[in-house]
Amino acid sequence: MIDVPDAWEPAAASAALRAVTTGRLDGADEFGAPGLIVVDLDGRESGAAPPHLPPPAGLLPIGFGWIVVGVSRLAASATTIDCDIALSTTEAARRPWVTVDDLTDAVATLRAAVDANPAAALTAAQLLRRGGTGPPHDDLFCESLAYATLQGGAEFRRWLEARPRRDRRPPAAEPVLVERDGGELRITLNRPEVRNAYDAATRDALVAALQLAVADRSVRRVELAGAGPAFCSGGDLDEFGTATDPPSAHLIRMGASAGWWLAQCAAKVTARLHGACVGAGIELPAFAGRVEAGADTRIRLPEVGMGLVPGAGGTASIPRRIGRHRTAWMAISGVEVSGVTALRWGLVDAVDDP
Repeated sequence: MIDVPDAWEPAAASAALRAVTTGRLDGADEFGAPGLIVVDLDGRESGAAPPHLPPPAGLLPIGFGWIVVGVSRLAASATTIDCDIALSTTEAARRPWVTVDDLTDAVATLRAAVDANPAAALTAAQLLRRGGTGPPHDDLFCESLAYATLQGGAEFRRWLEARPRRDRRPPAAEPVLVERDGGELRITLNRPEVRNAYDAATRDALVAALQLAVADRSVRRVELAGAGPAFCSGGDLDEFGTATDPPSAHLIRMGASAGWWLAQCAAKVTARLHGACVGAGIELPAFAGRVEAGADTRIRLPEVGMGLVPGAGGTASIPRRIGRHRTAWMAISGVEVSGVTALRWGLVDAVDDP
């Protein structure tokens, strides 16, 4: 047994989940208000078969209105019960497990995130239940629609109202540098004064460079890097809240998706990360065929804490590298991931020596 507050016994959780996922909506009453369900995956008699959800409920339905977190000290099986996030104290536990120092603290972090922004957290979990296994365009489309919906929601408005007001900076003259050397194309994000914050001008210039890489077959290798102290600190906060029409913003995102173009030329792209890689700063390079990280690389998905979900393609790119469970942990908790952990998970392919 695991001493995590309000953790369900697996048999009881399985029965309640089975009721909901097979059409008995009254079974949802057992869970209470939508939020976090914690299941003690070690809480069964020794030698007993692990609880599981029978088909067709082996994967939580996309519309299921709770986030299910499995906790275990043993991390013995990834199929003990269907869940959105799987936590364990087992050192270097294999996928899909997330190794944490303390299960109670990790669950408390998730509860706080879900309590603060329940709509954003649940939407992130629902998106990730797709598993990142479909065509990238489909995943990007779903993510963009979800992002647009949350842009019109109360949680994002609350975040906008609470942030300090400041004047917008003038646009960079060359937000992206493109250099050609024979069959190699080097693309560099070039707003070092703001840690390469990802604004509309940067997005459009990056898309144009990637379109060249896709269209020109003589380009055999693409290197994506960032100038200055960080690869990319995420979306430019100066532009958040400036899109007053979420449906139009969705159409713009789909028409100018750097993630989609990266996916088209992924096999020849190497992304070079360093410093802060936040939001778009990891969502985009995760599409690359190879990702190399400096020893100082720090990775984080902050969007749920803003009342949103990843909006640069993270729910499409990151699960393809590390699976949906670990992606959900990153997205909902907002916890920073080191380069070492990213390498162990497969989010990056190499890390420089310190």
